[in-house]
Amino acid sequence: MTDETSPVTLPSSLDALAAVEREIAAACAQARRDRASVFLIAVSKTFAAEDIVPVITAGQRVFGENRVQEAKSKWPGLMADYPGLALHLIGPLQSNKAKEAVALFDAIHSVDRPSICEALAREIVAQDRRPDLFVQVNTGEEPQKAGIAPHDADAFIAACRDTYGLVISGLMCIPPVSEAPAPHFALTAKIAARNGLSKLSMGMSADFGIAIQFGATHIRVGSAIFGHR
Repeated sequence: MTDETSPVTLPSSLDALAAVEREIAAACAQARRDRASVFLIAVSKTFAAEDIVPVITAGQRVFGENRVQEAKSKWPGLMADYPGLALHLIGPLQSNKAKEAVALFDAIHSVDRPSICEALAREIVAQDRRPDLFVQVNTGEEPQKAGIAPHDADAFIAACRDTYGLVISGLMCIPPVSEAPAPHFALTAKIAARNGLSKLSMGMSADFGIAIQFGATHIRVGSAIFGHR
């Protein structure tokens, strides 16, 4: 893997991807889960298309971006060159970017307020395109972080369905960096289960193995694959 100042090179990214795959397989085996039940989202934010191509050619097909504008600048060309890719928005979404997000992304992991619900519902109908939608839960109730508070999650999920007509696929969480992630993953899984949601976007480079133990179906791994920018 590269340090923070070195450019990404083909051997480092491919070796890193292989190492992540081995860790996923080991975590799935420990949890007695099928490896196919966990989707690896390779988080390519801040990396240029030429840095991403080696990971695509190695077989990775699902990628994550934090910002709509950045994704627009590189992914249409990559998707044209490499059919079968899936792109997930894992960062906060502004209402005025909903049109572009629905057009570009196959999944949106940051549904967390009524204005986003309204904008997404409108664009889903207008474009006849239905990305997977994840409600983001702010399990640590951190004021600086996006997401719905856990005690409001049930009502918000119901409003997504009943008021806005959205099909919610699952939940997403980002545990506080200063706390053990396991309780946050457990809480997210509990909320999902009681709301009949089967998909859990949990776990990043440092803790995806733990997330898999708690039922993560989508893990978001960036620096462990691409290094640090």
